[in-house]
Amino acid sequence: MRALTVRMKPEYRDQILKGALEDGRGSREDEAGCLALRRLPGRQRPEHDLFYEIYRDDAALEAHRAAPHYPAWGNLPADWFVGQKAVVVRGTMIAPSEAEYR
Repeated sequence: MRALTVRMKPEYRDQILKGALEDGRGSREDEAGCLALRRLPGRQRPEHDLFYEIYRDDAALEAHRAAPHYPAWGNLPADWFVGQKAVVVRGTMIAPSEAEYR
């Protein structure tokens, strides 16, 4: 499991979310190793979102990065974001457990 904190420049927000949606749709439809994708929009700060992803294993995450739809997100210009494109935090599922998710 991993979570990505994304801080977008307001003028690029719609384009960033379009790329994220395209990448996410491809992940769910074309990648057996992608178990869940969620977006938690920033309510108090609309330019600050959290994306939550669950992949079966590290190989599934690597396959995601090589998928044909990934450039819709992966190739977005860095200057559309505040700071890094995304701050990634890796975690472990506790409920349901990761073993139950697989």
